[in-house]
Amino acid sequence: MKRVNIKYLVISAILILVLSLSSGCVPSDTGTPPTSTSAPNNNTVDQIDSEWLPPSVESDAPILPSIADVVAQVKPSVVAINSEVTARYFLDRPFTQEIPVGSGWIIDEGGYVVTNNHVAQGAAPNIIVILDDGRAFAAEIVGADELTDLAILKIDADNLTAISVGDSSKLMVGDWVVAIGNSLGQGISATNGIVSALDVSLAMGAGQTLYNLIQTDAAINPGNSGGPLVNMAGKVIGITSAKVADVGVEGMGYAISIHSALPIIEDLVTVGYAIHPWLGVGLRTVNEGVAAYYGLAVNQGSLITELVPSSPADKAGLEPGDVITGFGGREVTNTDDLIQAIRASQIGQEVEIIYWRDDTKSTTYATLIERPPPP
Repeated sequence: MKRVNIKYLVISAILILVLSLSSGCVPSDTGTPPTSTSAPNNNTVDQIDSEWLPPSVESDAPILPSIADVVAQVKPSVVAINSEVTARYFLDRPFTQEIPVGSGWIIDEGGYVVTNNHVAQGAAPNIIVILDDGRAFAAEIVGADELTDLAILKIDADNLTAISVGDSSKLMVGDWVVAIGNSLGQGISATNGIVSALDVSLAMGAGQTLYNLIQTDAAINPGNSGGPLVNMAGKVIGITSAKVADVGVEGMGYAISIHSALPIIEDLVTVGYAIHPWLGVGLRTVNEGVAAYYGLAVNQGSLITELVPSSPADKAGLEPGDVITGFGGREVTNTDDLIQAIRASQIGQEVEIIYWRDDTKSTTYATLIERPPPP
């Protein structure tokens, strides 16, 4: 019996050992890491340039002129324009007060002041010009032009400091500019910015559009109107005229370019009004809606709505209802195109006019004359 039991015990031990090996229960040696069979890391940079150096830091950026120097140069020539009005206390006792209206700048040491027409008219009839040194003078309107929003005032003073005039035709988008004026009626102050756009047109109201404007992001506020927009040389390149004030709109101020203003300024000083070429028509821009309403043969151009008797347009055979599509070799797609083409022409010049009457395209010629002076 003892022999049989030992034999069974030996057989049982062998079976247990075999089962343990087949089930993977043999402990492993964790002290040695397993050998990797994966591919080598190909992300390692092989080409190392041990002699490479970063670019050197350069400090040759141009130094901008001091805006403080520009303001100091120009400020003595900038004026505040007020209107003197008579008011009454609650006991009906009269008293006078001055209301800030706008700004201007001295163009001539003899007392000529440039400003906007809307500033001059807003300050009339009792216009007060206040110089940078605090002196105040009564002013008269020498001449004013509603079309271009320009006016010239005259004060009885001499040996004044006049601003030099620059060349606005050489302006580029991005040029630095400074606007100086009687902002908010708080005294002469300055803001700076850049030229944002050139040759901009802006409708100011019914029948009035300003052309060839300089757009700037220099802060423009009520009271700046009529003041100078100057370059970094302290020369006037524009006359501050308007600002777009709307929700969400920032940095959109406009100035009349001095290139456009100088001929008007000369007329206002020498003859008292601006001399413009004149065709003698009332106009309306043609678009698809206007074309459909009037049954026109074209959907762009400038529709003649009124015709002055004996005017150049009348003598050329034009009639109300005609649509002008070409003027002096220029294409006319809207009324602004036609107005700018007329203003770019000369008094006494004969111009070719292409127009549509009903379904017929025709050509005529008109000799422009001087626009009748204001009454």
